[in-house]
Amino acid sequence: MKDICVFWFRRDLRLSDNCALFHALNSGLPVLPIFIFDESILEKLDDKNDKRVDFIYQNISILKNKLNELGSDLIVEYGNVEEVWKNILHDHGVKKVFVNHDYEPDAINRDNIVKDIVSTAGAHYHSFKDQCVFEKDEIVKDDGKPYTVFTPYSKKWKAKLDDFYLRSFPSEKYFNNFFKVENSTPLFPIERIGFIKTNAIFPIADVSRNIIQNYSLQRDFPAINGTSHLGIHLRFGTISIREKARLAISLNETWLNELIWRDFYMMILFQFPHVAKSAFKKEYEQIAWRNNEDEFYCWCEGKTGYPIVDAGMRELNETGFMHNRVRMIVASFLSKHLLIDWRWGEAYFAKKLLDFDLSANNGGWQWAAGCGTDAAPYFRVFNPTLQTEKFDKKFEYIKKWLPDFGTTVYPKPIVEHLFARNRCLEVYKKGLSR
Repeated sequence: MKDICVFWFRRDLRLSDNCALFHALNSGLPVLPIFIFDESILEKLDDKNDKRVDFIYQNISILKNKLNELGSDLIVEYGNVEEVWKNILHDHGVKKVFVNHDYEPDAINRDNIVKDIVSTAGAHYHSFKDQCVFEKDEIVKDDGKPYTVFTPYSKKWKAKLDDFYLRSFPSEKYFNNFFKVENSTPLFPIERIGFIKTNAIFPIADVSRNIIQNYSLQRDFPAINGTSHLGIHLRFGTISIREKARLAISLNETWLNELIWRDFYMMILFQFPHVAKSAFKKEYEQIAWRNNEDEFYCWCEGKTGYPIVDAGMRELNETGFMHNRVRMIVASFLSKHLLIDWRWGEAYFAKKLLDFDLSANNGGWQWAAGCGTDAAPYFRVFNPTLQTEKFDKKFEYIKKWLPDFGTTVYPKPIVEHLFARNRCLEVYKKGLSR
């Protein structure tokens, strides 16, 4: 049995500028790449038409074809991750395993288990940073404690940044070191893992320089194509964060700040894992949510009677995307106008967003609800009408997603704004005084 090393693709579905892959290809051993469709994750997805699974499947197929052209292959498995790894270690002479870090609590637990399995088999497990520029405790206060406010974090992030942290990992120089195969294995159909191919049109992995240059001026207007739409590619690692950070530095600091927010929320999730299921500010656990299921249904379906909210929800339901400004408005509306637990909204976004990322989604929802790090104060309640006047004055975005807007069939508002605002302030104040 020939000695090899294994590279495990996860949130890094690319061959270029891939940190752990680069180190694997320089390990002195032939590199066998693998990908595992984790049944424990897929079983939690109710929608078997899930666009994200199709996106992963399509990119796995692309990777497999590229590796076949290089005379190698991508081993794709479906099942229990622990059992798959035991089989791989049994069937191959694996001496080293290379992965890129994951920062979500469940992923950390999974990786610790796999690391033990690998070590027990006599192989070495190597993990590297790849999906963010700064991770874990690389950006901390002078006393070594983690930041919980974005602005000072971002200032130190920028001050520490240099060419070392933005360097590329030129994996392509070492492609000859992939494990060679005589006959590649065909990729099984997506139906084998319980899903179907979708007709989704995914954003391209590139972004025009013009959009980045004008990002500061256009990013808040949902009717304008003024944002990068790179979220899904950053989420699944089909593009390099270092490459995009270099682009942002050269073109637009505001867009760079969006990348820093990604690092910030990943750091928060790593340092304060309780946020995955509860409020960062624990006193907010005392809020007496109304949790009216009928009103939640109206919100989910885009039938609240508030056009900017409804347009955002219908865009989300149809495309898996929602504009950043609109995300803040709809999240504030659910948690503050309707007093529905932010976790309900977070879970709904997790089902629908193409670019769903636990750290960013959780951070955004806790920000909107007032209970997170650097959050909007509880007494800040977005007025959907004023937000519309500022950011969709001509109703261009609203009309695109609400064909019933302005007609007799469009629903009346399910709650009056001033009443909802006063009720929110009263309930929050009472909960926080306990």
